[in-house]
Amino acid sequence: MSVPRLRILWSFARPHRRALALALVLALVGSGMGLATPMVTKGVLDALGGSGSMRWPITALLLLLVVGSAVMYWQWTLLGALGERVVLSARESMVRRFLRATVPAVTRRPPGELVTRVTSDTVLLHQAATGAPVGLINAVVMLLGTLVLMAVLDLVLLGAVVAAVVVVGVLFGVLMPGIATAQQRAQDHLGRLGGNLEGALRAIRTVKAGRAEDRTAERIVADARTSAEHGIRAVRREALAWTISAAGIQLAIILVLGVGAWRVSEGALEVSSLIAFLLYSFGLMDPISELSQNVTALQSGIAAAERIRETDDLQTEQTEQTEQTEQTEQTEQAERFVRDVPEREAPLPDTPVLELRDVTAAYGPDAEPAVRGVGLVIPRRGHTAIVGPSGTGKTTLFSLVLRFLEPTGGELLLDGRPYRDLTHDEIRSRLAYVEQDTPIVPGTIRDNLLLARPDATEAELLRVLREVRLAEKIDALDEGLDTPLSGTAVSGGERQRIALARALLRTPDVLLLDEATAQLDGLTEAAVQECVRGRAASGAVVTIAHRLSTVIDADTIVVMEAGRVRARGSHDELLATDALYRELVEALRIAADARAV
Repeated sequence: MSVPRLRILWSFARPHRRALALALVLALVGSGMGLATPMVTKGVLDALGGSGSMRWPITALLLLLVVGSAVMYWQWTLLGALGERVVLSARESMVRRFLRATVPAVTRRPPGELVTRVTSDTVLLHQAATGAPVGLINAVVMLLGTLVLMAVLDLVLLGAVVAAVVVVGVLFGVLMPGIATAQQRAQDHLGRLGGNLEGALRAIRTVKAGRAEDRTAERIVADARTSAEHGIRAVRREALAWTISAAGIQLAIILVLGVGAWRVSEGALEVSSLIAFLLYSFGLMDPISELSQNVTALQSGIAAAERIRETDDLQTEQTEQTEQTEQTEQTEQAERFVRDVPEREAPLPDTPVLELRDVTAAYGPDAEPAVRGVGLVIPRRGHTAIVGPSGTGKTTLFSLVLRFLEPTGGELLLDGRPYRDLTHDEIRSRLAYVEQDTPIVPGTIRDNLLLARPDATEAELLRVLREVRLAEKIDALDEGLDTPLSGTAVSGGERQRIALARALLRTPDVLLLDEATAQLDGLTEAAVQECVRGRAASGAVVTIAHRLSTVIDADTIVVMEAGRVRARGSHDELLATDALYRELVEALRIAADARAV
C-alpha cells in the first residue's frame, strides 16, 4: 500500500478525525483491559496456591469484564455510526457531482457504472476508512503489548512465539499486494457489469424482439465471471494467509506447551506463569487476525476509494465555486425563483430572445464539428421549426442553447447578452425543454410536473393537464396526481404529454420541443398542436421535427444539412425553393397542399 493511495483513502476519513481518535482511545482502553486479564488470572492462581485472598483478583476480573464490555459497546456504535456517515458523505458528494457535471461528462460513461460507484464501491469505505485504521493501530499495540507481557513472564517461551509471528508477518507481506490487485480488478469488472446490465434493461423490448436474451446475458455475465475469477483469486490468497497465521500460532502454542512443561518440571517457571503465558498465546491470534482483516479491508477500501475519486475528474458546470458558495447561491436562486422576480434589465422590443452567431461546436477536442458556422435568430414570439436528415446537428443546437455543450467558435446570446456573461441557471431559468425520449423522473405524477416549478398551485397543475388532454386520465386514477410513476406505468404518449405539461407549467420565454408529439394519436396530437400554437402567440417555441406534420404551421422552418443551415423560410417557400425540403416532404408522404388538409 503506497502512501499516495493511503492518502486517497484518508481523504474520506479526515473530516471525522476527532471521532476516529476517540474510537482509537476506546480501542486501546479495551485492549489494555484484555491484556490485563491474564495477569490478574495469574494472581488468582497464585492466591489459590498460597495463603492470599482471592477477593481482590476476582473483583478485578469482574471489573475488567464490566468496564471492558461498556467500552466495547461504545467503540462499536461509534465506529458503526462513523462508517455510515463516511458512506453517506461519499454518496452525497458523488450524486451532487453527477448532477452538476456537464452532460458530455456524464453521458460518456454508462449510467450503470456510475450507479455502481455510488452503491457497492461506497460500502467498502464503511470499514476501510473508519474501522480499519483504528483496528490496525489497536492490533499493533495489542500485539506489542502481548509480546512485552510474555517477555515479563518468560523470555525463553517468548522466543518461540516471536519466531512464529515473524514468519506469519513475512508471508502476509508477500500475499497482501496480490489480494489488493485482485480485489481492484474484481471491482472494475463489477462496475462494467452494472453499466451493461443497466443498458440491457433499458432496451429489454428490443432484446426480446431480437431473440437476443441469451446472447445479451452472455455478454453481461462475462464481466460477472471475470469479477468472480478475480474475487476467487483474492479469496484464495486470503485463505492462505489466514491458514498460515492460524497454523503459525498453533505451532507456537504447541512449542509453549512443550517447552513450558519442561521448564515447570525443572523449577524454572511457575505453573501460574505458564497458564498466563498460554492465555496470552491463545489471545495472540486476536491481534494477528485483526491485522489481517483490516489490511484486507484497507486493500478493498483503497481500490474503492480510487474508483470513487475518479468521479472528481468529471467536469462540472461550476468548477470554480466552493461547496459553501454553491449552497449559498442555490438558496438565493431558490428565493428569487419563489419571488419570480427576474433580476435583469428589460431588453429592447426588437431584440431576439435567442441568437446564434456563427456557432461551431464538437463533442470532443479531436471530434469533427457537429455544427459549423450556424447563424440563427429566434424572435420573442412565434414558432421556429428545425428540420433535416438525421445527424445534421439538430439536437446539437438544443444542447448549445441549453448550455449542455459549449461552442468551440462563435457565440450565443440571450436577450442580447452573451452566454459567457450568464450562469447556467440564469440561462435555463428562461427555457423549458421536452426531450425526444421524454424520460420521467422517479416519483409521482405530481413530482414530475413540479420538477422545474415546485411552487405551482393545484389549479395550475390541472390547467396544464387539461391543455395536454391528461386531466380526465389522471382524475380516473385512484391516487390522482400522487400516483407513482415507473417506466411501465404510463404509455409513451402519456409520458410525452406529462413532459409537455411540465414544460408548459414553467411559462418559459422559450419552449424547446424535440418532436414532442411523435407518440401521440391524431386527436391528441391536434390538441397538443393547438396548445403549442397558443404558446407561440405569447412566447417563442422552437421545435426539432422528425416528422413534418408537426411544423407545417411554423412561422419559420430552418433546414439543416451536414451541420449547417441550408435554407430557411415558410413551408410554401421552402417547397418552392429547396430541393432537400421537398425530398423530406415526399419521404414522409406529405403532399404540397398539407396546409389545407
